[in-house]
Amino acid sequence: MSLGDQVASNLPYLRRYARALTGSQASGDAFVRATLEAALADEGLKASLSDGRVPLYRAFNKIWASAYQETGSASSESQHEAAAQGRLKQVTPLNRQALLLTTLENFTAGEAAEIMEISTDDVERLVREAVEEIDRESSTSVLIIEDEPLISMQLEDLVRSLGHEISGTAATRTQALEVAETTKAGLVLADIQLADGSSGLDAVDDILALGSVPVIFITAYPERLLTGDRPEPTYLVTKPFQEATVRAAISQALFFGSSRPLD
Repeated sequence: MSLGDQVASNLPYLRRYARALTGSQASGDAFVRATLEAALADEGLKASLSDGRVPLYRAFNKIWASAYQETGSASSESQHEAAAQGRLKQVTPLNRQALLLTTLENFTAGEAAEIMEISTDDVERLVREAVEEIDRESSTSVLIIEDEPLISMQLEDLVRSLGHEISGTAATRTQALEVAETTKAGLVLADIQLADGSSGLDAVDDILALGSVPVIFITAYPERLLTGDRPEPTYLVTKPFQEATVRAAISQALFFGSSRPLD
């Protein structure tokens, strides 16, 4: 496989990480683009990318960390991002980096340490601190859109274990809208393919028409949504999922988005 093909195969997942870290598709993609531009300008950096995902993510993290230190965060483009900027000034990003790398991106603690250029012990400490931070999040109500009963129950148990309430569950687009119209949710967990052949994407569009709310998509086919051809979900979890991955996504969604119910 050529270097270009290898980088291209990892790019959708780097973009997913970048969006989760920054809370914005536009900001995340800008940092990914800056990483690729840096690699093109530096033959040594470019050659290192042939060693797989770790050096690619390490290169990205250097670019992002440098920009964060200089400006406090990526430039804001919306009210959503402006709110994120205010919170970022109060919370170190290292905890989120460590948690996202070891859960969302499935790196080992050792690999995350290499990416972040810190010790493995430091990564494990940062992850523990991140989990504690998650547990301190203000509770909210969660709407679960999932057509597999066992997965739906698993998500319900996980959400409740984090101190949140269930505003309702739905297995179809119609059911999701009915629940959203009668009960106010502060977070939505949505499958992509629903029981009656309807789309979780369409269900979420219906819900967002009622008001702004953070959304986490859960799908067995993430590559279908990571094409760059259309606006992509900021929070995307791959099935089969680990509970730690969903926990991290919920933390990020509530960190960057309002946890208040729909008005």
